[in-house]
Amino acid sequence: MNPTARRWLKIALVLLSLAALTTFGWRGYQSRQAAQQAQSAPAKDPVIELSAIDLATAHVVDLTSGLPISGALKAVNSAIVKARVPGELQGLTVREGDTVTAGQVIARVESTEYADRVRQAQQQADAARAQVDIAQRQVDNNAALVRQGFISKTAADNALASLNSAQANYRAAQAGTEVVRKSLADTVLKAPISGQISQRLAQPGERVSLEARIVEIVDLSRLELEAALSPADSVAVRVGQQALLTIEGVAQPVPATVARINPSAQAGSRSVLIYLSVTEQPGLRQGLFAQGQLATEQQRALAVPLSAVRTDKPLPYVQVVADGRIAHRTVQMGARGEVDGELWVVVQGVADGASVLRGAAGVLREGTQVKLAAPVVPARAAPNGGRQ
Repeated sequence: MNPTARRWLKIALVLLSLAALTTFGWRGYQSRQAAQQAQSAPAKDPVIELSAIDLATAHVVDLTSGLPISGALKAVNSAIVKARVPGELQGLTVREGDTVTAGQVIARVESTEYADRVRQAQQQADAARAQVDIAQRQVDNNAALVRQGFISKTAADNALASLNSAQANYRAAQAGTEVVRKSLADTVLKAPISGQISQRLAQPGERVSLEARIVEIVDLSRLELEAALSPADSVAVRVGQQALLTIEGVAQPVPATVARINPSAQAGSRSVLIYLSVTEQPGLRQGLFAQGQLATEQQRALAVPLSAVRTDKPLPYVQVVADGRIAHRTVQMGARGEVDGELWVVVQGVADGASVLRGAAGVLREGTQVKLAAPVVPARAAPNGGRQ
């Protein structure tokens, strides 16, 4: 190859190298520019998807506010049968859970001694009656003798006084007979009310003393709740107000009504007792613990679920969905009450019909974009059990 050709070949190679370097440099420059633009571009806001259970609608509701109450169920009618006379207990056969009716004989106290006393008192009354007859005849005879002038009037007056004394003794003997007859009747122990035996406190053959407790009877047809309230809370309670009670062992809430209010505060605690009549339901027993809410006031106002009100700022607020984004609205809270079993609160600062986030949705930053998730449509079963 001649020198001229070699020189042109070198120049061509240099030009090709410069072109390649220029191309690679330009491509690197473009890559760096694209990376810088990507870094400087604002990040796209995430879209939070909300389900229907995350939202509630602020609207005007009938809000029922009330007082928490609790206590044990008690039978309105209960009785303890006690021994009215001392002696040996006989014939006691009823036990816990047995049903008795009013007037039913439950047991007896050995009555031989009391029967003898009745006979003794009756004989004494008969003797006193005989003395009355004798004194009466004496008065009649003296009256005839006075008219005939055989005796003085003083003797007749003495006979009349003896008659009056005999009559008084007879009446006393009769009263004594009734007393011992009552003691004999008291040897028979009867149920004062209808109901069920809740306690048997003595055994047959046991010698019981006067006023000894034999059995306790409760009437479960009428039960009531005795609840203690503070003096301030008791002011709002009125006879006839309604309550829903949750009773241990009972699946459904039991309605109750305020039947009575104690006019006096309890000594020491200063609490006021109220008594709620409980609707009769199978399975309720005396002594079961009950608690619930007593409705003391009803009002119609704009409210939201209490869980929707956030308190992690100096002032309470709710998270409102407006134009697809989250906005925080400061609210003023009022009375609280139940709506369909959920606790709601009266608020000011939110428009009627606004969509607010419930507490379970958590806290979202203002301006966060949100959308409502599409409801899940259950798959329809293929005809013929899915067989083709």
